[in-house]
Amino acid sequence: MAASKIAITIDDKTLKQIDALVKSNYFPNRSKAIQEAIKEKLTRLEKSRLARECAKLDSAFEQSLAEEGFSMEIGEWPEY
Repeated sequence: MAASKIAITIDDKTLKQIDALVKSNYFPNRSKAIQEAIKEKLTRLEKSRLARECAKLDSAFEQSLAEEGFSMEIGEWPEY
């Protein structure tokens, strides 16, 4: 996978927390810790976008659409 080098500014408290994680071998280095944090945040944002879009759906319409085939008489259902 191709990677790009960037420069960031980070507050001292956060940097100390990252360094503690690196020192405890939770992450191999600062770069990996920050990469994982960004990846996790982007995943969360994508999931929340999906939730927002789902909230826009009309639940009554979706329910009627899901039950559309059930409105037939039981005698009209195909034999399995």
